[in-house]
Amino acid sequence: MADQEIEEAVSRAIEDAPDRNFRETVDLAVNLRDIDLNDPSNRVDESVVLPEGTGQETSIVVFADGETAVRAEEVADDVLSPEELADLGDNENEAKDLAGDTDFFLAEEALMQDIGRYLGTVLGPRGKMPDPISPDDDVVEMVERLKNSVMIRSGDRRTFHTRVGAEDMSAEEIADNIDVIVRRLEADLEKGPLNIGSIYVKTTMGPAVEVV
Repeated sequence: MADQEIEEAVSRAIEDAPDRNFRETVDLAVNLRDIDLNDPSNRVDESVVLPEGTGQETSIVVFADGETAVRAEEVADDVLSPEELADLGDNENEAKDLAGDTDFFLAEEALMQDIGRYLGTVLGPRGKMPDPISPDDDVVEMVERLKNSVMIRSGDRRTFHTRVGAEDMSAEEIADNIDVIVRRLEADLEKGPLNIGSIYVKTTMGPAVEVV
């Protein structure tokens, strides 16, 4: 159960947002402090599974062959073969478009080296290198988990953003998602809560409301 103050902040952010003719996302802005982000080991960079889901469609592409590819086709947005991977390596614009349109990538372990060779320069800087699929992994389960995941990534900047829901979700659901992210940050940062300066929640076009 999320903290009551978080839920109240979410409610205020949604209520204060002006009416729009589209479904807005709800985003979290995190401001870090007292941390050297020039040191890559101090940077935040991981995926977090949101207990109430993202409230949005999450695009997932799988690089696979054989049985893994057949199973992935049931749940992924697209499944690309080794041959299609090689073709992408020859078409940088198409590779960039794919990277921009896709939230997460998965790839069989045997293809990871080829992905580094063909797509490393496109996916690496965007933080979208695939999670490897080992022979013992259930690709369907991996895709379903990623559908409810978001990236929290600071890079070398002290302020970063992540999606925590959509405006038609309940304040309690969004607050539960925020609570999970805050707890993960507190566990991962070197000084825990002391490295968090402030956190704000807002809809896409609405005003920011302080959470922490």
